[in-house]
Amino acid sequence: MKVEQVAIRTSYFSIAGNALLALAKALAGFFGNSFALIADAIESLTDVFSSTLVLLGLRYASKPADDNHPYGHGRIEPLVTFAVVGFLIISATVIAYEAIQNIGTPHETPKAWTLIVLGVIILWKEASFQIVLRRSKTTNSSSLKADAWHHRSDAITSVAAFVGITFAIVMGEGYETADDWAALFATVIILYNAFRIFRPALGELMDENTYEELTDEVRQISMSVHDVEGTEKCFVRKVGLQYQIDLHIRVDGALTVKRGHDIAHEVKDTLKAKLPQLANVHIHVEPTWEG
Repeated sequence: MKVEQVAIRTSYFSIAGNALLALAKALAGFFGNSFALIADAIESLTDVFSSTLVLLGLRYASKPADDNHPYGHGRIEPLVTFAVVGFLIISATVIAYEAIQNIGTPHETPKAWTLIVLGVIILWKEASFQIVLRRSKTTNSSSLKADAWHHRSDAITSVAAFVGITFAIVMGEGYETADDWAALFATVIILYNAFRIFRPALGELMDENTYEELTDEVRQISMSVHDVEGTEKCFVRKVGLQYQIDLHIRVDGALTVKRGHDIAHEVKDTLKAKLPQLANVHIHVEPTWEG
């Protein structure tokens, strides 16, 4: 299965899971007197929209190169990631505002059964995080990685809610706002994760040189091609789910132009065969002269 198809199916998984959880949390929070659960539902609702955005972005990024976009449409990926970060910031702001409002408003202690709901949610969201993060690594998708951390943020807010509700139930009267404080604390974690998602996506958009492991692989594979005497410059940039390579190789300066051309094509074909994540490889041939 192509990486694009894997990424798109993973997005559908996120959308369906977040929609069901948003409904479950909202109902449990309303009937169980827990704002922390309602705050969780708000974040899951924003997750539905952000996952939908990721899906649309992945579909657009998978479009083939054309005359107007000779390098493909992959640059939409970090832009979608920025939008997902925006959703995280909005959800954190809404949760914080509502939590502060509730802290100053007397209300009932959350129901004990809400802890069971939260326990199931925590397990599901952590499993979702692991699944989506693994798929993001398989597909090299920054927007899927952002979606994965959205799942982890959701799990963290659920853990905070679990702790807050447990504290409110155990301590009893006077501690009804414990789960509101838990929701407020969770917003700090959400904002921290938003920064963790934003920073690498910005680097991707700015073509930062952060692919040392892939660069080493490209050099080693190139050196395995007959008549390649060495490598010089090697620039890597990520475009969507794939990478663009600019590589300088050194060959014997006494070889014919045709032979140098053939070597360059052999290096390119070898790299693309062994590293399927490469979209395009541009080879520049440098001559080596004895003496």
